[in-house]
Amino acid sequence: MNIVFREVKNNPDEIRAVKDFLYGQIMEVYGIGPTPKFHYDIDGMDEYYLLPPANNFYIALEGDEIIATAAIRAYDVDNELFRGIYSKEDTASIWRLMVDKNYRRHGIARKLVIIMEEFAKGVGYDRIYLHTHRYLESGIPFWTSAGYEITIEEDDYDETTHMIKYLS
Repeated sequence: MNIVFREVKNNPDEIRAVKDFLYGQIMEVYGIGPTPKFHYDIDGMDEYYLLPPANNFYIALEGDEIIATAAIRAYDVDNELFRGIYSKEDTASIWRLMVDKNYRRHGIARKLVIIMEEFAKGVGYDRIYLHTHRYLESGIPFWTSAGYEITIEEDDYDETTHMIKYLS
């Protein structure tokens, strides 16, 4: 495998290819199509990831094929569980980490996480927040092995687990 990791360019054709990859992954993993309530950031990639200097979106490519994605942005979710704890000034959040099933278990996700953590440190974040779901078989084991700690496990319909990692 000759995999290249890089930032997404603010190019309409590349953005379209990233969206197609993401929506294909979301259909495969979650069984749902594009849903504005959950996927507003995908539809507005430039606004959420490409234009703000403290945010970014990454892809992994083999040749011209997108095989994985990952995004990082300032914490901007209005979740009552974390009001007054996380802010867009000191906390980044990870989004859209998706790896094509044919490329899993090859260190691609881990490399994307390292890239995002280095970016977050470089722009001045103190910590990184994320959420995953307990029904995703490898979610929590992957994130804990990368140094993320569980903060809250919700008993919601989506089995949401909130996690944090402090950057040093």
